[in-house]
Amino acid sequence: MAVLCATIGTAAAAAAPAPSCTQALLEELGWHFVDAPVAAPVVHGGPVCTRATLAQARQAGDLRVQVPQAWTAGQRAAWMSGLFDDPATLCAYTFKLGQATRRATTQLQDNPGYRFSALQLGWIGFGARGAQAQGWQRFRSFGRGYQPAGRNSVALQHFYDGRVRSECGVGRQVAQLATQRELYGDAAFDAEFSPGELSIGTFLTLHDTDSILLGRHAGAFFADGKAVKTAQLGRQAFVGAPGFIEHVFDKRYLDDINNQAENFVVVDVSDAAAEALRAHGGFAHYDAVNRRIWELARRMPGPGPRRFERLLAEHDPVWRKGLPDAQQPLLAELDALLDDPFYQGFVIYVHPRGIRPVGYHIARLLDRNPRTPFAFELGLHNLHTTLYRRWIDARLRQCDSPPAASPHHNTHAGR
Repeated sequence: MAVLCATIGTAAAAAAPAPSCTQALLEELGWHFVDAPVAAPVVHGGPVCTRATLAQARQAGDLRVQVPQAWTAGQRAAWMSGLFDDPATLCAYTFKLGQATRRATTQLQDNPGYRFSALQLGWIGFGARGAQAQGWQRFRSFGRGYQPAGRNSVALQHFYDGRVRSECGVGRQVAQLATQRELYGDAAFDAEFSPGELSIGTFLTLHDTDSILLGRHAGAFFADGKAVKTAQLGRQAFVGAPGFIEHVFDKRYLDDINNQAENFVVVDVSDAAAEALRAHGGFAHYDAVNRRIWELARRMPGPGPRRFERLLAEHDPVWRKGLPDAQQPLLAELDALLDDPFYQGFVIYVHPRGIRPVGYHIARLLDRNPRTPFAFELGLHNLHTTLYRRWIDARLRQCDSPPAASPHHNTHAGR
C-alpha cells in the first residue's frame, strides 16, 4: 500500500491537533493502542486491505500499537499524526469508503426517476422542472457542465429521488460524489466542498473546473489502469475506484454507440475475486478471457436482442434448452469462463444498469456490440491520496472545533 501513500505527505504533523482528537479518530478507524514499557512504538498494521471487514481485521490482530508508556502527551500527539500515513490506516479507511459507496450506489440504483439519456440528447437533463429546481446551475451548454446551486447535499439528493437523465459517464461522477456525501454526512459535505469542486458534466469539462474528481482540486492521482498494483494490495483497495469497460476494436466496429463503454464504480470485491486478480496480475488476463468469450459467441449465431444476456447472465432455462445441439459445447465453455470468481465477485455500479457483477456486463455487451471484444480499465483516482487526506483533516478540525448544530442538518447526515 506504500505506493498509494507516497504522495499523501505529513501535513498533519506540522500542526498536530490535540492528542485526544488524533487518537480518537485512529481508534475509530480501528487502531488499538496499549501503553507498554518499550523505548519506541511497536506497530503491527497487518494486511488490512485483504480483510472482508474491519472486525475481521481486528480479530486477526491487525491495527495494534504498543506506545511507550514514558512518552509525554506531546510526543504521543506528534507520533500519532504520522500514523495517518501508515498503509494500514489507509486500508482501514477503505472500509468506511466501501460502506459509503454501497449506500450511495444503492440509492442511485433504486431511483426509477434517474434514467439514461443518449449522448446526442445532452449529457445531463433535468426535465421539465429544470436544473435550478433540482439544486443545480448550468455553467456549460448542452448539458455539458453543472454545479450545485445551493446546498451540496440537496443537489445530490435529487439524483436519489428526483427525475434526472444522464449517460453513464455522468452516472459514474454522481456515484463518486454521492460516496463523498455518504462518507462525510450532509452537514460536513455542505461545509467542506465548494460548488465548483462538485462539478459534473463531460470528462473534458471537468478538467477546466475545480472538480475534486478530475479538475484543479483533484490533487495527486493514483494511476493503475490494468490494476496491477491494486490487485496486489487486496480487495478493499478496489472499492470506490472508478473505471470503465471499453471496446477493443475501432469505433467502426460498434453497432450501438451508446454502449461503446460502461463507466463504473467498484462496489464490492469478493475474497475469491481478489485472489484471482492477484494471481493473474490484474485486468490484462481477463482482457484475454474477454477476447475468448467474444470469439466463442461469434460462433453462436441466433435471433434475439438480449440473447446472450438471457443465456449467460440470466441463465434462462428456455433459451438454454432451445439452443441448437451444435452450440451446446460452446455454451458450456462460455459458462466455464464466466464462472471465474472475478466475473462473479467483482461487483460494480453502472448507470442505469445498477449494481451487478462484471460478468453480466460482458454478456450484455455481446448483444449490444457483437463485432468487438471489450477490455477493463481503472480510471485515474485520488481516493487514497487527496480525498483521503481531506477527510482526515476535516474530521480532525471538527474534533478540535465542533460546529454548532446546523438548522439544515437532517437525518441523512452521518449515515
